[in-house]
Amino acid sequence: MYKRFLRLHWGTFFIFLMVACRATGQFEGGGGASSALDISKTADPTAVPLIGPPASPVTAVALHPVLAAGLRKPVYLTHAGDGPQDGRLFVAEQDGRVRIIQNGELLAQPFLDISANLATDGSERGLLGLAFHPQYAQNGYFYIVYTNKDGDTEIARYTVSAADPHQADPDSVQRLFLIDQPYGNHNGGQLVFGPDGYFYIGLGDGGAVGDPYDNAQDPGTLLGSILRIDINKDTPYTIPHDNPFVGQRRAKGEVWMLGLRNPWAFSFDALTGDLYITDVAQEGLEEINFHPANSPAGVNFGWPYREGSQCYDAESCRSEGLRMPIFEYPHGEDGCAVIGGQVYRGQQFPTLAGNYFFSDFCSGRIWALRYDAGAGEWVRTAVAETNTQVSTIGADAAGELYVVDYRHGAIWQIRSPDK
Repeated sequence: MYKRFLRLHWGTFFIFLMVACRATGQFEGGGGASSALDISKTADPTAVPLIGPPASPVTAVALHPVLAAGLRKPVYLTHAGDGPQDGRLFVAEQDGRVRIIQNGELLAQPFLDISANLATDGSERGLLGLAFHPQYAQNGYFYIVYTNKDGDTEIARYTVSAADPHQADPDSVQRLFLIDQPYGNHNGGQLVFGPDGYFYIGLGDGGAVGDPYDNAQDPGTLLGSILRIDINKDTPYTIPHDNPFVGQRRAKGEVWMLGLRNPWAFSFDALTGDLYITDVAQEGLEEINFHPANSPAGVNFGWPYREGSQCYDAESCRSEGLRMPIFEYPHGEDGCAVIGGQVYRGQQFPTLAGNYFFSDFCSGRIWALRYDAGAGEWVRTAVAETNTQVSTIGADAAGELYVVDYRHGAIWQIRSPDK
C-alpha cells in the first residue's frame, strides 16, 4: 500500500510515453545514481558517420485496409518469423491479448490472454510489447512485456501450444525480468531480436519529469537505456562479453546504450542492420536517433542533459560525448509523441526501399525519412494523413509494413500510391 501511495499517475493523453523500469538485475528492483561509475569508455559519437542507406524520394504512399476494425487498443504488430507463406500477423492489445490476423481475417480466439494478470489503472499500462524468438519455428518461444497487478513491469517467455499453432501454452511462462515501477507513466516496452541474435530491450528513464534520479546517465541502473542480453546460453539469460559496461563493479552489464528518455520504439534495418530509435520528448523536441550497424556500443544519447539537440537544463547542459539525433521536430502541428518506425525492405513496392517510415500518436501523420547523399543530410517527407492515433508501424515476415490504428482497432498496409 505504501509503495502504491508513492507512485505518481501521470495520466498523459498518450499511452506511448514509454518504459519506466527500476531494475538492478534479473529479478531485483532499486538502484540509485552511482557517480563513481566510469562512463568514459562509451562510444565516441563522432567516430562513425551517421549516413543512412540509399533510398529514392517518396512523396506519397497509399494506405490499403487490411482490417477495418475488431482490435481493442492495439499497440504492437509483428510476425512469428515462420515464413511469409504463413500469412499471419500478431498484434498485442493493451488490455492483455495477443491476436492473430491471418490473410486479412481476425481469428476469434486470442493467441494468448493475460488480461487477468494486468494492471489497467493507467493509460500507459497493460500489455505493451511482443517478440518472437528467431528460432520460433523450432522452439516455439515468444516474449512479452506488460505491467502486472502491482503496476510493475514483467518480461516473460511463453511457448506455443504443441497441439495448436494458433494458441500459446498459458502454463509455459518463464520470467526474465521483474522490474519495479516507481511511477505510473513510462511503463511501455520494446522487445526486439537484433541481427546478431541477441535480445534488445528498451527502458525509459523511470518516469516523472526531468529524470529526477538521473537514471538515464547512470549505467548503474537499467533505466533510460537499451539493454542487450543473450537468452540462448543459460536461463534466463547471460550478458554478452562485449557489452560496454561488463566488468564494472557497480554498473549493469546489460546496458548497451544510455541517455534515453522514452524509447517507445526501435527497429533494425533488416538489410543493413542499422538501428533507428524514436525517443518521445517531454517538453518540445521529438527525436529519431540512429546507430549504424557494427558501430561501437555504449552510445550516450544525452537525456536529460539535452532534449533532442537542445539543452533541457541550462545548468547541466553539455554536448561532449553525446550522440545527437538525425532528425527532430517540435510539438505542434506535427504532433507530440513520435511513433516508430521501420525501414521498408519488402518486395512488393521497390520504390519505397530504404525509406524509414514513422508517425506521431497525436497527429497520425505518416512520414518517410531518408538520407540524401547529395545534400549530406536526412530529409523527411509527409506521405500520408490518417487523422487518427497511430500506435506503431510493424512489419510482416516478408518485410511489408503496416500502420496500426489505436483508436479504431484497424490495420493498413503501406503501399506505393500507384498500386
